[in-house]
Amino acid sequence: MIRYDLSCDNGHPFEGWFGSADDFDRQQKMALVSCPVCHSTHVAKRLMAPSVSTARKKERRQEMVMQAGQKEMIAKLREIVSTIRANSEDVGERFPEEARKIHYGEAEQRGLIGQATLDEVRDLLEEGVEIAPLPVLPDDTN
Repeated sequence: MIRYDLSCDNGHPFEGWFGSADDFDRQQKMALVSCPVCHSTHVAKRLMAPSVSTARKKERRQEMVMQAGQKEMIAKLREIVSTIRANSEDVGERFPEEARKIHYGEAEQRGLIGQATLDEVRDLLEEGVEIAPLPVLPDDTN
């Protein structure tokens, strides 16, 4: 799609969206492009500033994409992760071993957090040990 700033012979400015530059030319020749104010079909393109992508524009677009609902969801996830961390024992690399002990009744039931390799995670899941990763949220790694 391409957007043109247009004006009619009576000086009314408006914009039009077309599939391509050729599409505009074809529609104009067939008198299909008309002013929404006076319906004149004598329409010309107006001078337009080029649309240049800048870092600031990209930031604004990213902010717009991240709607309020998403921000609320991330805030709630941060709160949940924080609660889990505050109420769990961080056992580091001993996580697979400690999780198995709890699963098989060799250690008291308690919340654990720690690290495990992908192979260790697969093994734990195959054994029926209930585990779940904590999400890495935006800005957590910056």
